[in-house]
Amino acid sequence: MKRKEAISEYHLNKHRPDKPQFAIHDLKAYLTLNQGKANKPHIHSFFQIIWFKKGSGKHFVDFKAYDVFENAIFFIARNQVHYFDENTEYDGVLIHFSELFLTPNESSIDYLMKCSLFNNPYQMPSCCIGSNIEATLSIYINQIYTELETEEDFASDELLRTYLKAFLIQVQRGRNDFERANGKTPFMLDEKREQLIRFVNFVDEHFIKGVTVAEYAQLLHISSRTLSDLTAQTLNKTPLTVIQERTVLEAQRLLLHSDLNVNQIGYRLGFDDPSYFVKYFKKHTKISPSEFRKSIS
Repeated sequence: MKRKEAISEYHLNKHRPDKPQFAIHDLKAYLTLNQGKANKPHIHSFFQIIWFKKGSGKHFVDFKAYDVFENAIFFIARNQVHYFDENTEYDGVLIHFSELFLTPNESSIDYLMKCSLFNNPYQMPSCCIGSNIEATLSIYINQIYTELETEEDFASDELLRTYLKAFLIQVQRGRNDFERANGKTPFMLDEKREQLIRFVNFVDEHFIKGVTVAEYAQLLHISSRTLSDLTAQTLNKTPLTVIQERTVLEAQRLLLHSDLNVNQIGYRLGFDDPSYFVKYFKKHTKISPSEFRKSIS
């Protein structure tokens, strides 16, 4: 595959600001129509839910391949590199939405944290909901399709938003039930985990800007010491390590999926000195950027 100058990025209704930042697709039809794009590494400026109702294969998120199986659901956050396999014979649903659509009058991160499905450092980007709530989720999907047919009606966006939130809540419940049934402890969002997920989301948004640990602590309305204690207790890492790992992840994404040279990648990530970027990358991965690119290729 010939690399491009940057990872392909897709937007939702980019040229139609009058349209809701929300879309739903039949998975098989979408993959058939977008074959050649969907199965190449790409990122989105929006959130994506992929519900594989039937079919088996692989789905790729960053540098890992995850199994696709009946009633598997994937939660792809903004800017996560992912792609489908070559199989188009999947029965399922694809949902796209922006933060602003989900919660236009409140903190979108807050609501997504309540479901803890996206950008959760504790969990994989996929889960199995089991067949017990498939009927419930299908009801919401049908309601969404019906509402989109009459989107000019009063408060249509509000109803779509309500159905989407209900869908996310039911998925989280289904995930918890599935984990209990398989002898696992469900993820419970306590105060510390909520703060951690908030921190991870802030890092994802600001890591290129050179935001300091103290500035992240200010965004969280806590002290730097409290933030350090938080990441030590929950991840056994320092806040700086979390920031550095996010920077390295982006470097790896660009090395693997773009044709930018090493210097260009360093500049894009905020390094004024390309040689320092090389040293930084090698310090954290034990391999140079060029060696990483060659090894993955």
